[in-house]
Amino acid sequence: MGLVYQPIPPISLYASYSSSFVPTIGKSANGSTFEPTRGTQYEVCIKADVSDRVSATLAAYQITKTNVQTDDPNNPNFSIQVGEQRSRGVELDVTGEILIGWKIIGSYAYTNAEITKDNLFPVGNLFPNVAKNTASLWTTYEILKGKLQGLGFGLGLYYVGDREAELDNSVVLPSYFRTDAALYYKRNNWKAAINIKNLFDEKYYETSQSRNIIYPGAPLTVLGTISWEF
Repeated sequence: MGLVYQPIPPISLYASYSSSFVPTIGKSANGSTFEPTRGTQYEVCIKADVSDRVSATLAAYQITKTNVQTDDPNNPNFSIQVGEQRSRGVELDVTGEILIGWKIIGSYAYTNAEITKDNLFPVGNLFPNVAKNTASLWTTYEILKGKLQGLGFGLGLYYVGDREAELDNSVVLPSYFRTDAALYYKRNNWKAAINIKNLFDEKYYETSQSRNIIYPGAPLTVLGTISWEF
């Protein structure tokens, strides 16, 4: 359920509420089946057209999950449904064209994803692989006139803050800053591009499955593509 209100032409206000459920597989130690995991989400948002070419969106949200499975303290081979998890956050996105041919997409997010009820882990423990602070900026410039028309350049900057590696919050994945780049050329219906991920070959950890299973980020990677639209 959502509602949009536009008090003045450049400003739009948005509010929404939604609920969901996901069937839960398994049984408890006494043989009873589990209730579905349920979720509720509240979100409010404001969008502003800063100019004819640039717009910004600021959103705040809360997502709560109930009936989350946790380990049964009396029988570690089974689970019980006493868990509750909550995510609260704020997101800011800016998109637009600063000058003719020069486009930007920038974003920042603050997320606090924590346990609010559990029989095993302390209330307040953070979710694994969820950074409190993330930010990105992707910008491209394309030459639109002259002999070099269709030649474009792109640069992406990505920041991910510290993250927990697992729910007991005993191992932290350090923050990282990654730079991507792109070079492309478009003519009529075809496009040739070179995309570079992790331009400076930054060593970082991207995600984890547990404290003993941590996945590193991809090293310097170069990908060339040729495409044709018809």
